[in-house]
Amino acid sequence: MVKWAGMPPIVNPDIEEYLRRLYDDEDAVRHEMEELARERKFPIVGPLVGRSLAVLARAIGARRVFELGSGYGYSALHFARAVGEGGEVHCTELSAENVELARGFLGRAGVWDRVTYHQEEATAALRRVGGTWDVVYNDIDKAGYPETVDLAHQRLRPGGLFISDNVLWSGRILPGEDDGQPDTAGIREYTRRLFAHPGFQTFVNPTRDGVSVSLRV
Repeated sequence: MVKWAGMPPIVNPDIEEYLRRLYDDEDAVRHEMEELARERKFPIVGPLVGRSLAVLARAIGARRVFELGSGYGYSALHFARAVGEGGEVHCTELSAENVELARGFLGRAGVWDRVTYHQEEATAALRRVGGTWDVVYNDIDKAGYPETVDLAHQRLRPGGLFISDNVLWSGRILPGEDDGQPDTAGIREYTRRLFAHPGFQTFVNPTRDGVSVSLRV
């Protein structure tokens, strides 16, 4: 649960726990990935956001997904299942250990053949690979968020989705809560650019730490 000084949780923790139980499909691989995140204090989107990613991808018939920032493949697990056989999910991650963890997790989940990992900086990978995508998912270092807006717009098909995690940034985007850090400034500037962009229509889902969903118009 996301909390910050002087402010309530974004979503009532009892509601979040209710939804976690409701959403639980007893998926062994997903639970294993979540347990590793708890052990290592590794940031993942978690099951509530994960399910929303899958539903959004299925809703637009996504077959091609590009992730800017992938870790060991937790969000990729949801996207890979959503795109189905013959679909593709391209992931970006600098850590060789995380890439190998992803290979194991996604292999056991039966979706590794749909996944391609690029072990390089995320935005450079998307520029190099090019192409047109149904979904661009963004979870890189937050100071780099502003530069993803135009890049995602260039690479999405009309009707595609640009989805970004952490846009509420534990409340540090609120007046009086700014910690003065580059990541916080990045989130604030990113959100300003995103909502001002004529090529996107955007809403924010406040689940967990806030997820922006932008339709490429």
